[in-house]
Amino acid sequence: MDYEKIERSEKRRQIFGKGVIYLFLTVWALIVLFPFYWMLLTSVKSYGSYNAEHIPAFFTTSPTLENYTAAFTAVPLAKYLINTLFFTVVTTAVMMLVITLAAYAFARLSFPGKNLVFTLFLSLMMIPAELVVITNFVTITNLDLRNTFTGLILPSVTSVFYIYLLKENFEQVPDELYRAAKVDGTSDLKFLCKVMIPICKPTMVTIVILKVIECWNSYVWPRLITDDPNLYLVSNGIQEIRENGFGRENIPAMMAAVVVISLPLIVLFLIFRSRIMEGVSRGGTKG
Repeated sequence: MDYEKIERSEKRRQIFGKGVIYLFLTVWALIVLFPFYWMLLTSVKSYGSYNAEHIPAFFTTSPTLENYTAAFTAVPLAKYLINTLFFTVVTTAVMMLVITLAAYAFARLSFPGKNLVFTLFLSLMMIPAELVVITNFVTITNLDLRNTFTGLILPSVTSVFYIYLLKENFEQVPDELYRAAKVDGTSDLKFLCKVMIPICKPTMVTIVILKVIECWNSYVWPRLITDDPNLYLVSNGIQEIRENGFGRENIPAMMAAVVVISLPLIVLFLIFRSRIMEGVSRGGTKG
């Protein structure tokens, strides 16, 4: 009898604990998602109805898509999206080639001073980003690459953190596979392409997604290195939209442009969210 009471009490305690956790997570989810809801809601309000609201309304009975039409007609938003897509794809592709080869070299190859070189590589992460931006700006300017896609792309084609993350993942692949491949006469490049990359695919997919998000949201460097509207990315385009497009008071049209710009990243994250979690967990676990 006492055992049954203890069991019922324990079940009630577990149910109450789960209820508190789910309640907290629900409230937190609402707090996190509310800005996205407000952005979407504002984007479907007409300019007149938005300005007529003395107290912000949490819903609208007459949604409109005219703001989305204005987003593509009042400013060259489509061009900004194409520029950003090109910048993102090329930068990500070149960076993956560079960091994959670098991570493999540090993980599998033996050469004099490897540990020292890798330590120096990691020490670069201690340098403030502002100093790197200044150095990159001077270099790109001296190479006469301002207002070019080459100048936009070059400083972003490598990452010490991603090299470190991928190296740690490569080192988790058993050494026996590498030795067996070398006995069979397999070259390092073939071993990398046929064995290492397929095994470490989750981490590489995670790096690709994170790099795409980084490129899509890039603001400081593109704003610094180019003043040609034909090369503007979406992050710079938002500022252009605010200053020379809709005007500072047309908030619904600006929100429509932000929704269009944010949608690709949201869809990308929803599709690959499980891969991101898997890649991060594998990249940070030894053995």
